[in-house]
Amino acid sequence: MGKRVIDTGTSDNFTHRIVSDGDFLEMRTINCASPSDKSETWDGLTGAAWPSGHPLPLPAWGSFRGQPLRFASVERYEELAASLELSVQQLVQAHNYNSIGNFVRFYKEFCASGEDSLSHFYRHYEPPITEEHYTCVGLALELLQKLRRLDKKFPGLASGLFLASCEESIEDVDSYVSYDPCPRTVEKEHVLVALRIDIGGRLGVALLDPGYHVARVVTVMEDGSYPHTGWFTQSDQPHCRKDYGYSLTGNGKYVLWRDRRTMRDGLEEVYAALIYVGRPFLAPVSVTERRNLVYNTRSLVGRDTKGGLTATICVKIPREGDPVVTVSRQTGSGRNERRKFPLSSFISMSDSDILSWVAALAQSLNMAEVELANLMGDLAHALLDMDFRAQLLAINDDINYVAQDN
Repeated sequence: MGKRVIDTGTSDNFTHRIVSDGDFLEMRTINCASPSDKSETWDGLTGAAWPSGHPLPLPAWGSFRGQPLRFASVERYEELAASLELSVQQLVQAHNYNSIGNFVRFYKEFCASGEDSLSHFYRHYEPPITEEHYTCVGLALELLQKLRRLDKKFPGLASGLFLASCEESIEDVDSYVSYDPCPRTVEKEHVLVALRIDIGGRLGVALLDPGYHVARVVTVMEDGSYPHTGWFTQSDQPHCRKDYGYSLTGNGKYVLWRDRRTMRDGLEEVYAALIYVGRPFLAPVSVTERRNLVYNTRSLVGRDTKGGLTATICVKIPREGDPVVTVSRQTGSGRNERRKFPLSSFISMSDSDILSWVAALAQSLNMAEVELANLMGDLAHALLDMDFRAQLLAINDDINYVAQDN
C-alpha cells in the first residue's frame, strides 16, 4: 500500500499532516520553526512543545482555511448526512475500539528499552497507530480519510473536515467556555471528526464520534432548530440507559456534550464534556493517544453498525491487588451476559469458564481465540508488574492534577 497524506491544518509555523504507510498512521510536521524556548523539548509527531516537568506535550491547534461548508437547503445537507452516517456505521462495525493492544505494545517496548524510569521513556515514546489497536484517535483519523473521498459528490467537504478536541468531566462549564483552551491545563483525552456547516445562513456543526460508538451524524445548530439532533438514546443496557445531548456554547467555539445516565433504580447522573470546534486540533497522536496510554482503564469493544456493543472487555487498574476483568457479550437472542474474572487467571488460562468466554468474545470481536488469549495474557503480565503499575498510575495522577480545575 502506498503512502496517503492528509493535511490536518496549519498554525503560525507549522504544516501538519497525517501520513499513512501500510498499517501505520502518524503525524508529521513539515517546515517546523525552531523552538524559541530552549528549556522545552519538541515532539517530532506534531511539533508540539513539551515543557520540562509537564506530564504531556502541549496541545496545538491550527486555523480554518475557509468558510463553513454551505448548503442551499436542508435537503441537500440531509444528502451529505446520509453519506457520512453510512461511512461511520461501516467503520464502527469493521474496527474494534482497542486500548489494550496499544498499551501492551507500550509495556513491551518499555521493558525492551532497559529504562528504569517510565516517565522518561514515556516522554520519548512515539505512539504508533495501527488498525488492530484503534482508540478514538485511530478511528477518527481513519474516518477522516474515508470521508474525504466524498469530496467529488460534495465539493468542499475534504477541506472542511477537521479533528475536534474534547475535554471530559467538566465541572464549571461557564468558566471553561469563556476562553480558548489553555494548553497547560487541559489533557484533551478525546478526539472526533467535525465539519462546520451553513444551511441557508444558519450556522452549525456536524460531529462524527466513532470513538464513543456513536454511529450517526450529530448535527448541532446554533438556533437549535431542525436538523438539530437533540437528545437521543445512545445505549440502553439492563443496568443503565445513556442519553446524549449536544448544544453550541461559548460563542459557537464549543459544543456542550451532556451524557445523562439513568440507572434502573431511578438514580440519574449527568456528565458534561466540551468539544472545542473553534480551531482544528493538531495533536491527536502526541497528546490524546499518548494520554490514553497511561489512563487507568483498558478496554476492548466490538460494535455493530448502530454502535451497539457486541462484546466488551474492561479492566480498571487498581492501586493494589489483582485487577478485575469485566466481560460482556450479546447473545444470539439479544440477551446481554456479563462476568467478572481476576486478571491473573488469564495467564494460565486453565479455567474452562474463561476458555469458554475467550472463545465467545473472540468470535464477537472478529479475532482468533489464540490472539485474544495472548493479548489478555500480555495485559496480565503488564498490570501485575507492580513497579510498572505504580509508575503508570503516578503519571496518570500527574495528568489528572494538571486538569483538576476544568
